[in-house]
Amino acid sequence: MKLLEGKVAIITGASRGIGKAIAQSFVNQGAIVCFTYRSSDEKAREFEAELTAQGGVAQGFKSDAGDFDAAQKLVDEVIEAHGSIDVLVNNAGITRDNLLMRMNEEQWDEIMAVNLKSVFNLTKAVLRPMLKARGGSIINMSSVVGVKGNAGQANYAASKAGILGFTKSVALELGSRNIRCNAIAPGFIETEMTDALDEKTVQEWRDAIPLKRGGTPEDVANLTLFLASDMSNYITGQTINVDGGMLT
Repeated sequence: MKLLEGKVAIITGASRGIGKAIAQSFVNQGAIVCFTYRSSDEKAREFEAELTAQGGVAQGFKSDAGDFDAAQKLVDEVIEAHGSIDVLVNNAGITRDNLLMRMNEEQWDEIMAVNLKSVFNLTKAVLRPMLKARGGSIINMSSVVGVKGNAGQANYAASKAGILGFTKSVALELGSRNIRCNAIAPGFIETEMTDALDEKTVQEWRDAIPLKRGGTPEDVANLTLFLASDMSNYITGQTINVDGGMLT
C-alpha cells in the first residue's frame, strides 16, 4: 500500500521547485493532490496533466494564499470535490531581499502576507474539517534563515521564524484532537532560482556544507512525505532542518 493512499492533500505554491517536487511525491504515493497557483492557468493545467499522467489524481486551484477569504473558499471547494482534507502543506513563499536600511514598507508587508499570513489563513481554514475527522497533518515550510537569521533578509527571516512559533502553538492546541503540526527548515536547496546565480559563489556555498552539496527539492519532498504519512504519527511540534548539516 502506498504511504498516502486515499489521503487528500492541499499544497500551496506547488508550481515549481520544492512545491512541485512535493506534489509529484505525494501523487506517486497515492494522494489526491490539490495545489494552488496565482497566475498562469495554462501552466497549472499542464502541471495537472503531468501529475495525472503519473497515475494519480491532481487538481489545480487558482487562489491567493495570502487572502483570508480566498483560503476559506479554497478549502470549501476541496471539501466539495473530494470530501475531506488530510494533509496541508503551507509551502507558498517569496523573497524581497534588501538591507534593512533600504527596505521599504511594501517589501516587508508583501513578505508577511505571502510567507506568514498565508500559513495562518490556510491552517485556520482546514481546522474545521480536520477537527471533524479527528486527524490531520499540517506541514509548514520555514527555512534555516528563520532559525539563524541572515543579513539582507530581515523580512524573510522574520516571516520564517514566525512560522516556527506558530507551528509549535498549533501543535500544542490540536494534539489532543490527533492533528499534528510540524515545520521544515530547508537550507541551500538548488532550484531554478539558484541556477541564475554565479557558479563560483554557489560552489563556495556547497563547500561550506558538511555534505559538500546543495540540497535538491526531492530531499525536502522526502521529509514532507514522511511527515504527511502515518509513519510520523508520534511527531508533532518539531522543526526539522534539511540542510546537509549547515547549522550543525
